[in-house]
Amino acid sequence: MPQSVFDSEDLKKGAAETCRLERGLAENLARHGDPDQRCSLAGNPNLDPDLVALLAQDTEETVRSVVATRPDLTEEQRAGIPIDFDPRGHASPLRWVTALHDDPDAMRRLAASSHPLVRRSVARAKRLPPDVIELLARDEDRVVQLFLAESCDDAPADMLLEVWQWWTGSLSHPDRPRSHPNFPRIGLLQYADDQNPRMRQLALDDPESTPELVERFGRDIAAEVRLRAATDPRLTAASAVRMLDDPHESIRRAAALHPQLPARVLVELLRDTDTAQAAAKHPTLPVAVIEQMIQRLQPPASATPRS
Repeated sequence: MPQSVFDSEDLKKGAAETCRLERGLAENLARHGDPDQRCSLAGNPNLDPDLVALLAQDTEETVRSVVATRPDLTEEQRAGIPIDFDPRGHASPLRWVTALHDDPDAMRRLAASSHPLVRRSVARAKRLPPDVIELLARDEDRVVQLFLAESCDDAPADMLLEVWQWWTGSLSHPDRPRSHPNFPRIGLLQYADDQNPRMRQLALDDPESTPELVERFGRDIAAEVRLRAATDPRLTAASAVRMLDDPHESIRRAAALHPQLPARVLVELLRDTDTAQAAAKHPTLPVAVIEQMIQRLQPPASATPRS
């Protein structure tokens, strides 16, 4: 694309980012373009190496950040670009990295990258070589460990347990890391008296846990431990009824759905406008009762407005 076309068409941002530009135009943009133009140019895959190097030292941090995630850089070049990476910022995985997920050698090279976003993108792979897993599981960036726990079937048990202590789940992966196939199931009773309620509740997942522990956790000082007990099928009917008065709504809702809840109590909940909506989802409700409830909610035929 020559300068004349670039100036005459309303495609400047897209053109700077994707088109093969004449050398003079590309150099002029790299040296004299506004920050938005230089930022677009920094991601152009057709850019000459010397202009990539020029933009890697740009005065604008946003321009340098785009250059730092280019796929044509060596990791040494990437490490030499001064950027101020915000670990709290949201960024999608780099597509060029995810395209290499099935390449073990590429994953080994990129897992050692100085750029957190590159390492985060590697951690999104479903399967990774053991040495890459070992490296990423010890990464100083928590999000790398989180992505490994959410996406990779090879994530190690000790790292999953560590992530569990500070991550409660995302919308896309609400049950991870606890639902991960490598999450520990045996030996969790040792955490029954742990000071961290996140760890304490895990004791109920141990195959050797007892109904007595469920009852004890139903009175735990921590709401999240009581909630875990309220969803345990071993909870007694008496405790399920008692937990209907818990100060936390989520626990009251879980207790209202507990399969041990007596029928008379369930009927009372269904008749109460404040609790009927939650109780209507109870797993033991007969189909006939549900059908009657639906019929009562529907307006009579005479009340249906005419079109």
